[in-house]
Amino acid sequence: MTRADPCAFAALAAEQLINGFGIAALPVDPFAIARGRGIEVVPKPSRDAGVSGMLIRVGNEFAIAYATHIDNKPFQRFSISHELGHYFLPGHIDAVIGTNGIHESRAGFTSNDRYEMEADRFAAGFLMPRHLFFPALERAGRGLAAVESLAALCKTSLHATAIRYTQCTRDPVAIVVSVGSRIDHCFMSEALKSVDGIDWIRKREAVPRNTPTFAFNQDVENVRRAVRVDETSTLQDWFGGSRSVEICEDVIGLGSYGKTLTVLYDIALPDDDEEEDEGFLIESWTPRFRR
Repeated sequence: MTRADPCAFAALAAEQLINGFGIAALPVDPFAIARGRGIEVVPKPSRDAGVSGMLIRVGNEFAIAYATHIDNKPFQRFSISHELGHYFLPGHIDAVIGTNGIHESRAGFTSNDRYEMEADRFAAGFLMPRHLFFPALERAGRGLAAVESLAALCKTSLHATAIRYTQCTRDPVAIVVSVGSRIDHCFMSEALKSVDGIDWIRKREAVPRNTPTFAFNQDVENVRRAVRVDETSTLQDWFGGSRSVEICEDVIGLGSYGKTLTVLYDIALPDDDEEEDEGFLIESWTPRFRR
């Protein structure tokens, strides 16, 4: 049984808005949508590092300020969409805007704050709405190459696109973000979550030592220079269990972000009949000795 996603409604709300706006093709333009609602969108001074975006209220008027200390258009588009999440999602404005009329957001997909998590999910659904993203995903291929193709189409970061990829694909896939020898976070597709007999990857776990990702992270220059490798590992390496099934492992450094993105895919799991047949063969060839 897979766990219910408490933030799924936020992505759905964003998708419904995109449908309602009559947007029928990617990429989605958060600047235009915000300004169409009378929300001024302005760049934030680059000296204000650490804050990715701000939602500002003056009376009944709103503005969004986005970070410029990171010169990255996908990052800025996601930050604006995140603030639109706070604007559109029920209860957010009253919950997040302080007495000074300002809410500050910080990037990273790592906050445990309910409202920040919901706004992140809104932003993903807003920029990559399932009804437009899924058909593109079906044409994009597999693994990191698919993520790169979708990121170029949606004008989103590799990181955000990889997460959305796991949320929308029908295939058993996972993405892992790591720093050095430790896992920062992991997202698994529903098809992979439903597989019996595997362990879910946890935050702060060690990167498995016999994987290409572990070898990649031994050299920080691989991360800084956004080096890419396409290798293989096994399902057992990453998820434990008894299936030593070979899987594809694509790895890329995320540059100034300081993290490594790993895409695990082409996980060809045997069906129930095949596993029963294999179990029968093992049983039939196991020698039995008299006591």
